[in-house]
Amino acid sequence: MNIHEYQAKEIFKKYGVPTPRGIIANTVDEAVKNAEELGGNIWVVKAQIHAGGRGLGGGVKLAKSLDEVREHATAILGMQLVTHQTGPEGKLVQKVYIEEGADIQSEYYLSVVLDRAKEMPIFMASTEGGMDIETVAEETPEKIVTVAVDPAIGIQGFHARELAFGLGLSKEEQKHFGKLVFALYNAYMDTDAEMVEINPLIKTGESKFIALDGKMGFDDNALGRQADIEAMRDLSEEEPTETEAKQFGLSYIKLDGQVGCMVNGAGLAMATMDIIKHEGGQPANFLDVGGGANPQTVAKGFEIILQDPNVKAIFVNIFGGIVRCDRVANGILEATKITKVDVPVVVRLDGTNAEEAAEILRNSQIENIISADNLVDGAKKVVEASK
Repeated sequence: MNIHEYQAKEIFKKYGVPTPRGIIANTVDEAVKNAEELGGNIWVVKAQIHAGGRGLGGGVKLAKSLDEVREHATAILGMQLVTHQTGPEGKLVQKVYIEEGADIQSEYYLSVVLDRAKEMPIFMASTEGGMDIETVAEETPEKIVTVAVDPAIGIQGFHARELAFGLGLSKEEQKHFGKLVFALYNAYMDTDAEMVEINPLIKTGESKFIALDGKMGFDDNALGRQADIEAMRDLSEEEPTETEAKQFGLSYIKLDGQVGCMVNGAGLAMATMDIIKHEGGQPANFLDVGGGANPQTVAKGFEIILQDPNVKAIFVNIFGGIVRCDRVANGILEATKITKVDVPVVVRLDGTNAEEAAEILRNSQIENIISADNLVDGAKKVVEASK
């Protein structure tokens, strides 16, 4: 689960991470009012969407008068903001964050993410603030400092010092920076975050550090114990079909291909996507119907897959264990009653009650169902059908 910049900064403040003052606005008039309330003579108008690269896409503007605040808010609110993280379709901007100006002397990058190889949270820091960390890693990897923190001992002074030395900070600067590192680690651990990123982290003329931007992502599986975090969820920023799928116990992720996939088990689903690509096709989604699938959830899976206009064929690949094959077959029939299934459906069912399932489908007289003998046969047939 991701949240907006202004929400991340609310969490930062609770943990003592310094941030500029700012107020969220849903309308142009609110944006101007917020600028007046903040005072001063310079403000930043920031689009709030779940994506990075907003500035390059025209979603972050500097205003030196209230008239400019109004002008920028008018241009940004309602725009379809396209960045390198949104895809060509972009995201609709429904909120802007009005923030006070800052005295920027230097810009840095600082984040905490999970290093799965080390099985520890890892700090990443760089003097190349304001740039995509992926670009820095590719072009100048020596400018990235990494420090792993063993959660058994937690954050310690030597962790902060190693990061500070890597950034070339003075002894006085290290004191302010060290406090920020501790605060950021605590925010990461306490909120069950998967990622916390500040880009840029700025140093002011007084050698103080301020989070000029903020991004946080959280482990969905931990939301049951993070009520305050879950309350920040903005469903309008999430893929509607993925949200709908969750409500029915389906694990669905939309992709860009033409072959819809309905599989039971995450491992088999990944293998199915791999073999589709191996045979020259492109999967349109990841969909795991799970162990508790019934005809209704299978039918809902078909409905969700077919909401994607790019889908030209569907591959149903079920190995019956906990999910009986006859349940899936009945779900396919249910789907044809609820939703118009007007694309070829290649079906490979094996395992528990596979013979009963085959009989159900044979007796259904549904014209566009194609039987497959095994995984490879199914992949070849569905790729051919999609073309």
